[in-house]
Amino acid sequence: MSFFDLLKTRRSIRKYLPKAVEPEKIDKILNAALMSPASKRSNTWEFIAVQDKETLKNLSECRPHGSRFLAESTLGIVIIADTTKSDVWIEDASIAATFIQLQAHDAGLGTCWVQVRGRYTKDGLSAESYICELLNIPEKFAVLCIISIGYPNEIKNAFEEDKLQTEKIHFDKY
Repeated sequence: MSFFDLLKTRRSIRKYLPKAVEPEKIDKILNAALMSPASKRSNTWEFIAVQDKETLKNLSECRPHGSRFLAESTLGIVIIADTTKSDVWIEDASIAATFIQLQAHDAGLGTCWVQVRGRYTKDGLSAESYICELLNIPEKFAVLCIISIGYPNEIKNAFEEDKLQTEKIHFDKY
């Protein structure tokens, strides 16, 4: 599949089959994350691969909306960053999260980004604090997001090129 076709067909998947992701696919996904660019190669990002069903269920409760599908996935990758290493950790971790999603899609898996930074639990606790406590994440780390991963149990159409918002593209000036 060409890179453009990979982009065109990657969609957010929130329904998963109860089939575990193979270790070799997990390794490839995590290695892709480790190859993602980072400012001055500061590599502020780190990754927690979660396969334990109970932990995935608990992670799915980090927000009242937009995270419940984590409980159905067979893999969640929590993307954290050492905020003491760089002031652009958000950008670096976001790029890594995107690499994870693209590599997973290339491996025939579905993914969905669960925003954590700036979100709250149903009880008003920050989603980040909830996850840090759940996963024993040290204080110097911030949690950007969780990428849910699994074999898709839904089909979504590819982007239609003729419906892309090309009016949002500008050359030389706005």
